[in-house]
Amino acid sequence: MSWFDAARERTARDILARYPKSKSAVIPLLHLAQEQEGWVTPAAMAEIAELTGTTAAEVLGTGSFYEMFKFHPVGTYMVNVCTNVSCQLLGGEELLHHVESTLGVKAGGTTDDGMFTVEDVECVAACTEAPCFTVNYRYFHRADAEIFDEVVADIRAGRSPIERGVAGDAGELPAHGTLGRVRQQIPGDRRAGVVPPEEVEGAPSWMASMAGAPAGEAAGEEEES
Repeated sequence: MSWFDAARERTARDILARYPKSKSAVIPLLHLAQEQEGWVTPAAMAEIAELTGTTAAEVLGTGSFYEMFKFHPVGTYMVNVCTNVSCQLLGGEELLHHVESTLGVKAGGTTDDGMFTVEDVECVAACTEAPCFTVNYRYFHRADAEIFDEVVADIRAGRSPIERGVAGDAGELPAHGTLGRVRQQIPGDRRAGVVPPEEVEGAPSWMASMAGAPAGEAAGEEEES
């Protein structure tokens, strides 16, 4: 029996079908596992290893390189407060202290009800909108204590805080592990048709198509008039 639920098992099979080597699917399958449980469990790593012809140690070694994969239980909502230079200069440290005080946990901790985990993080690429915090990687820009308190109140009341400043998103704030609302689907007749490297013969097709072109054109240059 698969560790993934029925719907995600179908998705896992679809993901595997995209790659000529199943090992290439490790990272998207890690995302799928974290979406299901909110973190990557040992059982999930064993399942991914079986699906990709690797070992659980290789799955862990790959996933642990990336900060967004969690290999221990975390809250339903991951609160990341940026304290890098731009945010720090505009109140990021003070915002982090307020978050810790409000939720009753230090950075790295999870509230007793399992709802929130707090992290002190490096740059989240929103320097022009500092200070910034994210909840499940959805952004709240130019934030202060009041904005954070409103977001927490919304979440606890079952309301969506999206309208308070999440860029590029809509609808309700998803639980931790859900990165996107739309999953890419590529029909079989439109896939790239890539093959394993050891089965490739001759030069890449794009090189062959340029073989008869003038040197300047092949290099992407235009002739001067």
